[in-house]
Amino acid sequence: MSELAPGPDRVRPPGTVRISSYLLYATAAIEVISLLVTLATLSDLRQGLNDAYAGTTLEDAGDTAAVVVAVAGGVIALIIAIGLVVLGFLNLRGKNAARIVTWIVGGLFVLCCGIGSLLGAAGGGMNFDSGADAPDAADVQSKIDAAMPSWHGPVNTVLSIIPILLVLGTLILLALPASNAWFKPKAATWEPPTPGYPVMPGSSYPTPPYPQGEPPLPPAPPAAGSEPPETPAPPR
Repeated sequence: MSELAPGPDRVRPPGTVRISSYLLYATAAIEVISLLVTLATLSDLRQGLNDAYAGTTLEDAGDTAAVVVAVAGGVIALIIAIGLVVLGFLNLRGKNAARIVTWIVGGLFVLCCGIGSLLGAAGGGMNFDSGADAPDAADVQSKIDAAMPSWHGPVNTVLSIIPILLVLGTLILLALPASNAWFKPKAATWEPPTPGYPVMPGSSYPTPPYPQGEPPLPPAPPAAGSEPPETPAPPR
């Protein structure tokens, strides 16, 4: 048995590890929901971009830009969701390498999403500035916000903030002492051999003896013209 084989104390992970994995699963689900929201408002995004760049050299680029944004955002969201689910599963298995990757990916996730949320709150928008007649970022964002449905702003804000909090909670839970004990390699526990049933006397068949050496050869027949052997007299 390997020295790193889990013993009976590794059957169930501690609560801190389980909750951290559940938070990763919830974050992955929110990423999928964000993708669905993007697809549901794709036509509104296209309309907002067309309105923002109307009368400019990029007047016909709204449709293409909307599709590019939707496809790029969808691919990124799916990659993040799948990666978080895999990390949560491996953390439940006690893989310390997965915990290290979770800290790295989670830190980058919090940093990027936090910066993105701050830029969004500051009014930053998409700006394909390629000429003097191109609108600035504030005007583009204003046109997009006007074209979007009323529920998009609050929902998008919630879907941007909650994942940051969930991932932060995951990173903290994985650093607690209870989690550290789970990710330490455990020595294999010695299990005594299972005793067999005793053999009852006389319950087994005797082993027949094997013949020793080769069997004796039969007597040779008498030669032609020789007298027959004398028959021994019977005992008196």
